[in-house]
Formats: sequence, structure tokens, C-alpha cells
Amino acid sequence: MLIFGLRTVVHRLGVLTLVCRNCGNAAAQVLSRRVTKFSLFFVPLFPVRTRYGMQCTFCAASYDVPKEEAERPVVR
Repeated sequence: MLIFGLRTVVHRLGVLTLVCRNCGNAAAQVLSRRVTKFSLFFVPLFPVRTRYGMQCTFCAASYDVPKEEAERPVVR
């Protein structure tokens, strides 16, 4: 008997103050990375998918961002 499946872990990368794409307010945006890994007998073995996303703290809208945009440094 084999026990296998997928498990997603969310890593919070930081909080940025940006204008929300949904509501248009300048509010804190939470940047996160979601990594889905293949698991065998409840042991995560290798990543299957990695996605980056932002969530507005004002309106709670979330949207995906490209890897390049998520990993570039913020210039102030």
C-alpha cells in the first residue's frame, strides 16, 4: 500500500505598500510564495509547482504575480 499526495506550503516573503490592482487604494500588500510538493508516506520529496501571489490587506483581493516581479528588489 502506497500513501502519496500533494501538499502546499505558503511562505510569507514580505509586506509592501503598493497601490492595489483591485481597489486602487495604497495599502499593504502581502507577498507570498506557494510551493506544492509531491509527498510519499507523508514525506515531501520534490516541488511540483511554485507560484507567487500578492494579497491586499484593505480589500483582501489576491492575484498571482510573475516570478521575476516577486524576486526583484524594491527600489525606494
